[in-house]
Amino acid sequence: MDPRLGDFSSASSIEVLSALLNNGEEEEDDEALSSSSVINPGDIGPLRPEKNGSTPLQKDKNSKEIWDVLEVPDGSEFDDSLDPREQPDYEMFFKQRVGSEDLFLGMSRKDPSTACCEELAVKIHLPNTKTSDVSLDIRRKFLDLRTPKYKLGLHLPHPVNEKTAKAKFKVDTETLEVTLTMVRDFDFVNFS
Repeated sequence: MDPRLGDFSSASSIEVLSALLNNGEEEEDDEALSSSSVINPGDIGPLRPEKNGSTPLQKDKNSKEIWDVLEVPDGSEFDDSLDPREQPDYEMFFKQRVGSEDLFLGMSRKDPSTACCEELAVKIHLPNTKTSDVSLDIRRKFLDLRTPKYKLGLHLPHPVNEKTAKAKFKVDTETLEVTLTMVRDFDFVNFS
């Protein structure tokens, strides 16, 4: 493995970072231009291995793929700029379960920030829509709603557990309420 691509524990990694940050201030202007084109932020840190075990610098010569699957954002297969359906009005809320020990005594680590929220609620206003016309697809970072009149493709701010999603259509307000459980790396710290 290239020593430039590891963490900052080696001297060569620190030299690469130093050269990137200094941008050749001690050198001549011509040399600074050539050195800045050689070193860039992608040279620092570990490389993410691809499916075949190679690193991004070692592209498969026989591959005809234009881009890597990891480069395509979630939900891009639902984007259709030629679809004439309008986007419905929606609101997004973060939900947090708190008790009196959280609110008044401060006994847990919870605070009012979104980092301590467990759920994401999306309220979608769908006037003149029947529940049988609603098609809802929840992905890890994408919500796709389709009706004959409306289409909503919503990229979610946090990954969610698509298996625990709940949806409820309120006929009196013509609103679909979707509750999604958020999944984050440090939930075991915030909610223990």
